[in-house]
Amino acid sequence: QVQLVERGGGLVQAGGSLRLSCAASGRTFSNYAMGWFRQVPGKEREFVTAISRSGSVTYYADSVKGRFTISRDNAKNTVYLQMNSLKPEDTAVYYCAADFWGSATMTATSYDYWGRGTQVTVSS
Repeated sequence: QVQLVERGGGLVQAGGSLRLSCAASGRTFSNYAMGWFRQVPGKEREFVTAISRSGSVTYYADSVKGRFTISRDNAKNTVYLQMNSLKPEDTAVYYCAADFWGSATMTATSYDYWGRGTQVTVSS
């Protein structure tokens, strides 16, 4: 069993930055590929970014490429999402997810564990 806790959400003006973190516990963190997804009310959960177990491979949704950066620190059992040049359309609940022995993937059903989410609101 793995538990994930997201932190760092909040309110920011358009053009600003936020850094989210996701702390994992329960099993060896390096055995999990990690991902970030986001969701707004009434819409499906949307892929944002993912990172492989070693951190050597990353994927980004086109909507965030060049603005967001995913990274991980396996020694701290933590994955990060650095969000720059934020736009109002980035407003959503952001979820951290873990995929046991997986590779970085944009498919939500591939992930085994999910955090409870953290709200990010970008004002215009």
